[in-house]
Amino acid sequence: MRLRTVSNALATFGMDPVKFAGALVALPRFLADLARFVRSPERPIPLGKLYPCLHDRAEAAGCASGHYFHQDLYVARQIFARRPARHVDVGSRIDGFVGHLLTFMPVEVVDVRPLDSRIPGLTFRRADATSLEPYGTGELESISCLHAAEHFGLGRYGDPLDPHGHEKAIAALQRVTRPGGLIYFSVPVSGHERVEFNAHRVFRPDTIVALFTGCRLVDFALVDDRGDLRDDATFEVATLQRFGCGIFTFERA
Repeated sequence: MRLRTVSNALATFGMDPVKFAGALVALPRFLADLARFVRSPERPIPLGKLYPCLHDRAEAAGCASGHYFHQDLYVARQIFARRPARHVDVGSRIDGFVGHLLTFMPVEVVDVRPLDSRIPGLTFRRADATSLEPYGTGELESISCLHAAEHFGLGRYGDPLDPHGHEKAIAALQRVTRPGGLIYFSVPVSGHERVEFNAHRVFRPDTIVALFTGCRLVDFALVDDRGDLRDDATFEVATLQRFGCGIFTFERA
């Protein structure tokens, strides 16, 4: 745990000891390959500047696991099946979940940070997620907030410090959703509830359900500590995780 904490702290300042060690191990192979390539008699394209890529050889073909991969795909499939006339997203990843949705429907995106985008189908509104002032009470039939509410009020993204930021955001999500509308919501979950300042909060899953006082839980899925999706997981299993991802679907009462 201490080694991971030190590694994370160094990475914050641009120093990644794990990547550095991996680069040292890969460097001899890179130099040997470079020498052979330079000596090759036929090179239809001339050699330009060096651009060492020292980590790719040891990596897999891609990443089909983890919080963002599974939650983005899982929730996007739910919305695709439902096909709401209008969908609003609050703070989720543009280059992941929102990108998935844009392949089949327009999306309104809300974030406290600016966004310079001219992507067809994407409408951006700069607003505070803890109030969602651009939207009226009961205006929306479909809204999402994936892996975002755990940050609200911690100042990480330039938002005002507010220990109750996540509670206010959940209240705002419920306010703007009409009866029968769906709220797609995900946050880190564990049996050990905590704030890891200023990165994020980690919640017990029952805490989240208790905060959605005006809603009924209709679906729960979990990305576990191994990075695998468990769409049949219980809250008990979720509390056994150190840092899982709980994916909740609520229906507004």
